[in-house]
Amino acid sequence: MIRHTVSFTLKHARGSELESAFLEAAKVLADIPGVERFERLRQVSAKSDFEFGFSMEFADQAAYDAYNGHPDHVAFVRDRWVPEVERFQELDYAAL
Repeated sequence: MIRHTVSFTLKHARGSELESAFLEAAKVLADIPGVERFERLRQVSAKSDFEFGFSMEFADQAAYDAYNGHPDHVAFVRDRWVPEVERFQELDYAAL
């Protein structure tokens, strides 16, 4: 199992329609074959200055690789992520 996570901050004003539209558009990622337990998260810890997170799981490396190359993921990254995300940190975990 691989848990793919990303913490990020958007370029949009907090609570804006643009922020909401981005988070809504991200739901397309949940429908990509192989994606399990997709979550859109709001960061609440004072220890981090990222505002949001996405988390999802994949059964194995092949499922994760297929997700990365899937046209819906590629389009989301190109059309939404790159122009709208200010900064981010991506972490991928495998269970011990």
